[in-house]
Amino acid sequence: MTTHVLRRAVYAGSFDPPTNGHLWMIREAQALFDELIVSIGVNPDKKSTYTVAERQAMLEAISSEFPNVRITSFENQFLVNYAHSVGAKFIVRGIRTASDYEYERTIRYINSDLHPNIATVFLMPPREFAEVSSTMVKGMVGPDGWRDMIRRYVPVAVYDKILQDNQST
Repeated sequence: MTTHVLRRAVYAGSFDPPTNGHLWMIREAQALFDELIVSIGVNPDKKSTYTVAERQAMLEAISSEFPNVRITSFENQFLVNYAHSVGAKFIVRGIRTASDYEYERTIRYINSDLHPNIATVFLMPPREFAEVSSTMVKGMVGPDGWRDMIRRYVPVAVYDKILQDNQST
């Protein structure tokens, strides 16, 4: 009799705000693993537009169709140490550009120095998501026509939150 070992992965980011690219990553990663922990990495040196609670609520709304996805956050620790602390054997990362690859490759080697039993899985989103970042979405808010522009780059729940927060714009 073989015992099934739970395949748990962590997909982390700032998700400020979550984009369609993040949702694509969640959808693909949850299909690969028994449990996917989507975790907001809190960097106290980085000014965020949305609070951790707001980002968590947006992530819960956009991932509610996936029963094997759990939303968490962590602060003041390396991602690989966080993954180890929750019993994950995999870290999921997205590669959009050549510079992402170079950066992620270096981090992957450092992570394996710290926890050689945790593997990094790279996913490459389709072209329509590769150029979209949270920073880009936030930068679009304001000028005439911004609502129509960002609608195509974020899930509905995120779009609704952005509209709610920018009613006077």
